Amino acid sequence: MKLRKVLALTLAAAMTFSLVGCGGSSDEAATEAPATEETAEEAPADDAAEEAPAEGTAEEGGLTYGSIKLGEDYTDLTTTIKFIHHKTDREEDGTIADLVSRFNEVYPNITVETEGVTDYQEDALLRLSTGDWGDIMFIPAVDAADLSTYFVPYGTVEDMSQYVNFADQWKDAEGNCYGIGYMGNAQGILYNKKVFADAGITELPKTPDEFIAALQAIKDNTDAIPLYTNYAAGWTMGGQWDALLGAITTGDETWLNQKFVHTAEPFKDNGDGTGAYALYKILYDAVANGLIEEDYTTTDWEGCKAMINNGEIGTMVLGSWAIAQMKAAGDNPDDIGYMPFPITVNGQQYTTAGPDYCYGINVNSSDDNKAAAMVFVKWMVEESGWCDFEGGYPISKTAETSFVFDGVNVVTNLTSLPGEEDFMNEMNAESELSFNAGGDAKVQAIVEAAATGSESYDDIMADWTAKWNDAQEACGIEVLY
Repeated sequence: MKLRKVLALTLAAAMTFSLVGCGGSSDEAATEAPATEETAEEAPADDAAEEAPAEGTAEEGGLTYGSIKLGEDYTDLTTTIKFIHHKTDREEDGTIADLVSRFNEVYPNITVETEGVTDYQEDALLRLSTGDWGDIMFIPAVDAADLSTYFVPYGTVEDMSQYVNFADQWKDAEGNCYGIGYMGNAQGILYNKKVFADAGITELPKTPDEFIAALQAIKDNTDAIPLYTNYAAGWTMGGQWDALLGAITTGDETWLNQKFVHTAEPFKDNGDGTGAYALYKILYDAVANGLIEEDYTTTDWEGCKAMINNGEIGTMVLGSWAIAQMKAAGDNPDDIGYMPFPITVNGQQYTTAGPDYCYGINVNSSDDNKAAAMVFVKWMVEESGWCDFEGGYPISKTAETSFVFDGVNVVTNLTSLPGEEDFMNEMNAESELSFNAGGDAKVQAIVEAAATGSESYDDIMADWTAKWNDAQEACGIEVLY
């Protein structure tokens, strides 16, 4: 494998974990970026796995996700399957055991063994290469070209799109779907509904000015901290704020991965409350106006969960993966809400969403185990309620969901253009700004500058622009915009 692919994977992994909780606890799951030949490390192939797909698979017109009728098909099937996953917290608190127990009420003869793995990404790749992992796993970083080597297709992407969102996350060149998310993640802002009501906020803010005004109302009318920065955790800074770059702040799905590196002034003030300038200025203004915690250097990631639950915090910038954690942290789960990020482009608000880890079924399992595994996956996606329990953006298009994002356009930041897959990694490294790649320090610096008055926001943006332009020249990247 080429060195560039290893480097790309390393950076992609950092970007992936920045989109969700990376605070060091097992309950912050990682959202996997789509595997491509340029961004995913090739897992060693098992000789046995290179054989043709087993009889009865989707490729031969046999078993598919869509062909299964839950509660009717395979109810007499007797076998034992194994499922490995990264949700060690749900293994420990009994959630997964409860889900399996409920599954067995419908399928009593399918025994499901589960294992939570702490260092999942590395361990899963190792097990994948040896074939020692069971029947169902959350797919780690593998090349799209290798999907059929390891996993059973659920059906074509076109067909699977009838049943689930993000069916194209793990697809091969023939358009087959090999992975289904256990939950989805969207980007926005956690807020306490009661705090908003007590502050007199009757409508969710849709622009930066409206959001700052809402924070001021919280400060003036309640005892809650308007915006909790989580500065001390680090990953909650660059990871969460950078995740809002792109389509959310521009309305343009091509901006982040195709135009950003070619833009001369990506941090300029557009004058209409949009773009990267408006995004980070919200943080600067909140700090400068005293709308954050009293001492940002002493923020407490674990402690903030109970604080927002009991009304001591008004808002936090975090992905939707955090909803379940905040609801579970106290006696007021119904007070936890989730709102779109307050930037409006031409009258429209946007969010990006994608799947978290995705279920994959072992191509080398027996036919009975493949059938049992697909039944279990379908039940987990459509009947278990696990996605909704975790506060996830919905995966199933048929299951009930409590996730509400009314009036918001759900979009995707499109991937890089062919031949430019490494441009963003190169620019991040050369500029040392590291957008979506562990660039916590630059966002923490915004907090520090705003709190001390040591540097104006426009000066910070000018400094970023200079670094970006120098990196473009050093990397030989053409400026087109």
